[in-house]
Amino acid sequence: MIAAIFNDIDLMIMLVGALVGIASSLVGTFLVLRGSSMLSDAIGHSIVFGIVVVWLLTHQSSGPWQILGAALTGLLTVFLTELLVNTQRVKKDAAIGLVFPVLFSLGILLINLYANDVHVDAHTVLLGEIGFIWLDTLNISGVEVPRALLTMSGMTLVNAIFILVFYKELKLATFDAALARALGFAPGVLFYALLLLTSGTAVAAFDAVGAVLFVAFVIVPPSAAWLLTDRLERMFLYGILISIASSILGYQLAVLWDVSIGGMMAVMTGGFLALAFLFGPRHGMLALWYQRRHQRALNDSRTLAVHLFNHEDGPEQAVENVTQALRDHLRWADSRAQQVVERACHKQLIVQQGSQLKLTPAGRQLAREILEPSRQPSGNMPQ
Repeated sequence: MIAAIFNDIDLMIMLVGALVGIASSLVGTFLVLRGSSMLSDAIGHSIVFGIVVVWLLTHQSSGPWQILGAALTGLLTVFLTELLVNTQRVKKDAAIGLVFPVLFSLGILLINLYANDVHVDAHTVLLGEIGFIWLDTLNISGVEVPRALLTMSGMTLVNAIFILVFYKELKLATFDAALARALGFAPGVLFYALLLLTSGTAVAAFDAVGAVLFVAFVIVPPSAAWLLTDRLERMFLYGILISIASSILGYQLAVLWDVSIGGMMAVMTGGFLALAFLFGPRHGMLALWYQRRHQRALNDSRTLAVHLFNHEDGPEQAVENVTQALRDHLRWADSRAQQVVERACHKQLIVQQGSQLKLTPAGRQLAREILEPSRQPSGNMPQ
């Protein structure tokens, strides 16, 4: 039974893709919230340098030493970036663009010089091939288990444990670094630890999906989750669900259309981001359009209340407090003026007596609050 599960190639590919997405989105959530998500791109490229250096020292192209070497390279990338930023002559985005191409180029040069005949190449690191993970297995109690599955399971577990243990500290350091520093939480150390895990996840993932696609999993699911919620706990949940769904749907579509599996998984994360961008409950385009439309209607009702109040009981009331005056003086189109009047009547702000528009007590109170806010008690306008 267990052997049959691990021999299911389709299941293993989707499971490894989901684990890469989960492990990446766990650390990526804090990077996105800190506005440092592009550091994952820098790390994803610069780890080539660390991988090659570790191979030159140990002659191992995979394993814990590779993860450690890549993690240290990631820290070196961040250290050099902040070193340039601290000169106050280079902005952060420019510093990232200066540092990671240098380390990436050095890695490529070292590959060409010393590892040209070894299975460590730039294509593998950047693109990977998740469709071949079933060819590299370890025998555990007589069961052949994909090495990538074990590696990503371990990396996902480490990331999850780190976030669970330091959740409060990470949350405080992300949203209020000054307070975290005052309370002795060392936000800088936490940030470097987070980047250490990001680097480890990158090198653990490059065999499966490649460093470039790893960047998509780090940035896109948390970004889509942020469009869906403002609560950190739900961001983690939505990011994980998007990663899992992207892996499953991406694999199915890649098989159907005979295209790159890892690439299609990354494309699916973009699809979920587009859906969140359009239909997010608070920050989606449709939600923002509805909010603007509702605010415009609210402003129209307030404008109408003030206009009627200013001319109420005055000699010009018979001329000004009619629908025609809204068209002439407020320059509203006929359809807009009629809609505003109907909406105000529905909210019981005004009553229509023949052609005359008269304020109700609620409408009069609203106008007073707008014209004399410091003298009137706060009230709630009917929604």
